[in-house]
Amino acid sequence: MGKICDRQGIRKICDRLRDQGKKIVFTNGCFDILHAGHVRYLKRARSLGDALIVGLNSDRSVSGLKPGRPVNNEKNRAEVLAALAAVDYVVMFNERTPYNLIRTVRPDLLVKGGDWKKEDIVGSDIAKETRSLPYVKGLSTTATIKKILASA
Repeated sequence: MGKICDRQGIRKICDRLRDQGKKIVFTNGCFDILHAGHVRYLKRARSLGDALIVGLNSDRSVSGLKPGRPVNNEKNRAEVLAALAAVDYVVMFNERTPYNLIRTVRPDLLVKGGDWKKEDIVGSDIAKETRSLPYVKGLSTTATIKKILASA
């Protein structure tokens, strides 16, 4: 099986990882235009466990959260994320939040970027532990898009 999975596949993978005593880390996001802030964040998240699973907002999910987005379609975004050494598995979700996916994964550690308050992180009631990782100032997809539009 490759790094891009469906929910049934990720459930089996998580069961296997748990049987092996591995620590599962989960994060999620749109990851529309990947930048150094994303890469640093994902590397840090991966360093906190044995396997990093990234829940990726589908195109439908992104467009419901961010009008005019995504810039890159879900297939391309998943492929780029799966190519990163820090990412072990990518699984898409269509809902507005990854709550149901987090219920499937049942991670040991749930992480989000520092722009999220710990108490606002969806799924924190499911994971054994929840952390907000430091935010990389000045690096954001929205800022990148604004810069591109300003120079056009």
